[in-house]
Amino acid sequence: MKDKQVKNITHTLLSDNYYILNRVTFDYLMRDDKWVTQMREVYDRGDGAGILLYNTTKQTVVLTKQFRMPTYLNDNSDGFLIEVAAGMLDKDAPEACIIRETEEEVGYRLKQVKKIYEAYSSPGVLTEKMHFFVGEYTDDMKVSEGGGLDSEHEDIEVLELPFKTAIAMLEAGEIQDTRTIVLLQYALIHKLVP
Repeated sequence: MKDKQVKNITHTLLSDNYYILNRVTFDYLMRDDKWVTQMREVYDRGDGAGILLYNTTKQTVVLTKQFRMPTYLNDNSDGFLIEVAAGMLDKDAPEACIIRETEEEVGYRLKQVKKIYEAYSSPGVLTEKMHFFVGEYTDDMKVSEGGGLDSEHEDIEVLELPFKTAIAMLEAGEIQDTRTIVLLQYALIHKLVP
């Protein structure tokens, strides 16, 4: 399908400040067999991974709270979001990435995780594919306070919440991060936390 429906793809670099933003122009074959020229701005920030940490004994989950400028600019009054631990792959395999990010952000050293999904974050503008994981944690896995890396100017608050509280926050609209919503709903559907 790729070769038959899209041709004459050209990229114009708009920015490579932090990630890469291109204007992509291409010819696209419509269902009525007419070719049209289209243009999209495509942001390439790489792929990422996110994880919901859960504890069946304590019936808790570990989430994070951090400032997100784009949400602040789009009506989130204080700019803070409650999220699962997550990060960019940085050329690592998704599993290695999420184990690294879990320790950096929330201070738990996991030995194993379970991958449950892969999905595109915002396919109209981002190339990013997100890898979704769940992982069970125990108190003896705690190796640091977390909070993120100083070198990346991360300022992450670690939240260990009763699972029921997290679900109530989700239902009240207090959790607005898509990755977190997907993973909490997965945990609810699959009864990860009794």
